[in-house]
Amino acid sequence: MRKILLLSFSVLCLGSQFTKAQNLGSLLKTVTSKTSSKSTNNNLTESEANSGVKELLSTGLVNSVTALNKTDAFWKSAYKILLPEPLHTADGVLRKLNMGGVADSAELRMNRAAEQAVGFAKPIFVNAIKQMTLTDAIKLVNGGNNSITDFFRAKTHDTLVNAFMPTIQTELNKNKATSSYSQLVTKYNAVPFVKKANPDLSSYVAGKAVDALFDQISVQEKKHKNESSSTDN
Repeated sequence: MRKILLLSFSVLCLGSQFTKAQNLGSLLKTVTSKTSSKSTNNNLTESEANSGVKELLSTGLVNSVTALNKTDAFWKSAYKILLPEPLHTADGVLRKLNMGGVADSAELRMNRAAEQAVGFAKPIFVNAIKQMTLTDAIKLVNGGNNSITDFFRAKTHDTLVNAFMPTIQTELNKNKATSSYSQLVTKYNAVPFVKKANPDLSSYVAGKAVDALFDQISVQEKKHKNESSSTDN
């Protein structure tokens, strides 16, 4: 049934806890009934139900963060962050300028910075969950395939970007990626008639890291909602 879709997402990446999820399946039904009637026959209180939903949501989101907060999670995956345009599509030009090695090094450091920074999403998500109301939870249950992803994107996107920026800046500076990138941009922008490249690397990487995080959450949300729908049919 639709009411257990949120639960399914909340336990994403937690195969060992599948039995626990099944046992809590009635939790969301109880939550829904409490919002639509005055019945007091349910043993589970509204407070307990609300806490249960939040705990499971927190586990699901934190696991999405953990999946990206490790070495090569960006660098060797579909989330690999490439040089900003127009530099990425001008790879041939860069190599003719003998800047290919600098470009490759900058890309590696960008991805390492993202892998480090994404860990700062955990407390931000946890705080957003704490502020959720029971009504919010029910809307997520009854929403479409991206309801959870869209909710947290709206609530946390800008906060995440700002939280990621200092770590990304530090990592890029530590590994001299910023200076290498500036050198790359300066030399590329000196080429006549090319579209000029943006020298602000930190904000670019932060934005890409946040995009990757919400894509990861969206993929898992759709997967587990579809699995729940198939099971219910």
